[in-house]
Order: sequence, then C-alpha cells, then structure tokens
Amino acid sequence: MSQIYDRVALIGLGLIASSMYWACKRDGLVGEVTGYAKSTETRDTARRIGLCDRVCDTIEEAVKDADLVVLCVPVGVMGDVAAQIAPHLKAGATVSDVGSVKRFVIDVVTPQLPAEVHFVPAHPLAGTEHSGPESGFAELFDNRWCLLVTDDQTDRTAADTLKSFWIAMGSNVEEMDADHHDLVLSVTSHTPHLIAYTMVGVADDLRRVSESEVIKYSASGFRDFTRIAASDPTMWRDVFLSNKDATLEILGRFTEELFALQRAIRQGDGAHLHDYFTRTRAIRRGIIEAGQDTDAPDFGRGAS
Repeated sequence: MSQIYDRVALIGLGLIASSMYWACKRDGLVGEVTGYAKSTETRDTARRIGLCDRVCDTIEEAVKDADLVVLCVPVGVMGDVAAQIAPHLKAGATVSDVGSVKRFVIDVVTPQLPAEVHFVPAHPLAGTEHSGPESGFAELFDNRWCLLVTDDQTDRTAADTLKSFWIAMGSNVEEMDADHHDLVLSVTSHTPHLIAYTMVGVADDLRRVSESEVIKYSASGFRDFTRIAASDPTMWRDVFLSNKDATLEILGRFTEELFALQRAIRQGDGAHLHDYFTRTRAIRRGIIEAGQDTDAPDFGRGAS
C-alpha cells in the first residue's frame, strides 16, 4: 500500500496506539511515527520493544510537524492534552482520537484547537482486556469497525484521508454523528461492561460462594464476564462519567427487561422465557454472519 501520511504522532502508548503503529509498519502507511506517553516507564518500554520510530520525552516534540495526531489517552484527560499540544500543531494538521465517547470529547477538545487544525474524532471498535504498550498487535483492526464522527463542519479532505488510513489498517469504516454514536455504544459496549463489572462484583460479595469455587467452576458465561471486567479501570470510569445520559437511558431499559424476566421466572412463564431467548439468540447469529465473531467452540478463543 502507498504512504498516506508523512508523519503521525501517537499520544498515549497503550493497546490501541501500539496496534496502530504495528499496523502502519505492516502496510507502509506512514513515513515516520512519533510517540509520547506521560510515564517514563511506558516510554522506556516502548523504546525497548521498538514501538514507534521515535519515542519523544515531551509531548511538544512528538506533535511537531505531524500531519496526523491521534489522542490515545483516557477520555477524561482529552481536553487537557488538546490544550497542551494546540500551540505546537502545524497548520493543516488533523487531530483525531480513539475514545469510545464522542460528544464529550468533541466538547472538550474542539475549543482548544487552532482554526487551521482539523479535528476528526474516531473510534476503533477493537480491543482486548489487555493494556499497555506490549499488548498491541498489527491485526487488531482487521475486519473490525472504526466509526468516524463527522458533521457539516468537518473538513472533507481531512476526514477522507483519515478514513483511507483506517481502511488501510484493516478496518471497515462508517461515519455517524456524535450523539447517535454515544447511544449505539451505550448499547453495544458501555452498558454490557457495566453489567459485567456488576456480576463479577456480585460474585465477590456473595460470601456463601467461595472465591476458590468462583474461579474453579467458572462456566463460559461468568468467565466471559471476568474477561470484560478486566478492562482498564481508568478508561471505563471516564467512559461512564462522560457518556452519562445514554448509559442511564439504556440501564433504565435494561432494568425494565430484567424485571419482566424476573416476573416470568417467578410466575413460571416458560413461553415468555423461550420467546425472549429465541429472539436474543438470533442477534448472536447475526454477529457471526457479519464476521464480528466466530461460531467455533469457545468462540475460537482457546483455553485462555
């Protein structure tokens, strides 16, 4: 593939940034990738494993002359980071992000950026329960979706170039507005994570079931909850606080559905339960048919 950007700066060097770098190098998409992380330890690790062409000790050095700057930091600090880099961005540069909340990020980042810099928010729907610079791999985005958030104020050249960049890294790309994005993700990601955290917390609090039993006899349902609940605590704290309205709306709907199922179990209404489970099973088949998971035994994940 041909080069898309001369220089890309990755701010924050965790799973997503690391995977972006390896995907860029796999496909020759960028002339030079600079990287910066707040932690000295993270920067040292990045240098040790060859992550980024140049790891910088200051954020200002990292963004200097970059054509694309990607904010790969927790949602809660996006605004502060944008303010820090703003004076050092070159005219015509594109700033993007990888946060899973978009309205909040737009509200805190946009006011910080110079008029001659283009902000195109993005959200790659890809990840694992692992974090840190050593957790990334080039194939993370292959056949996954990346959502670009655009409106009538978006610079089309900047958005189209960023779109081609994500496609070249293996992603399928769609555009949508910020509020719709936040509602969709509250259904598909945010609320399921909150439920997973809750169920693992319930198991921890239920003293009549010992910790050793929970670990030893974990069936696939609870085990998958623990995989989700092992995700980065800082990131998810910020997600829920910054996507409050959509998450609370979906939690309200979830509570209503849960009460209906409780009532069906209490009343022995097997027909209601069977119909409900049949409908939800069809959604699973749709996910497999869309190529977003596999029907292999144990979801193809193996014993780990």
